[in-house]
Amino acid sequence: VQLQASGGGLVQAGGSLRLSCAAAGRTFSSYVMGWFRQAPGKERDFVSAITRSGSFTHYADSVKGRFTISRDNAKNTVYLQMNSLNPEDTAVYYCAATLAVGTPIRTEEYKYWGQGTLVTVSS
Repeated sequence: VQLQASGGGLVQAGGSLRLSCAAAGRTFSSYVMGWFRQAPGKERDFVSAITRSGSFTHYADSVKGRFTISRDNAKNTVYLQMNSLNPEDTAVYYCAATLAVGTPIRTEEYKYWGQGTLVTVSS
């Protein structure tokens, strides 16, 4: 599956952004989808994941209560709504897909990756 992330940009602290990740292919609903982020000079970290049907979600503690992941299988798209953004959220955000069970949090469990979209939060 090919993934295309979009929606990044520059936003002030306290603001919101919605990221989208469009998947090419007819098997989108077969994949667990995840969002990761990588700040300059740091490792790529787990942000959130959602199961195939969207029934279950999982969040990193750092974004819990501020970010919401969702998916629309009819549109082959997964979203990440980000609210109450702060400068520590500045990173390149990547969407990823896996056939694994549950909501994996390790990068090595995801086989397919989008190209990333940059989110910059100014103070």
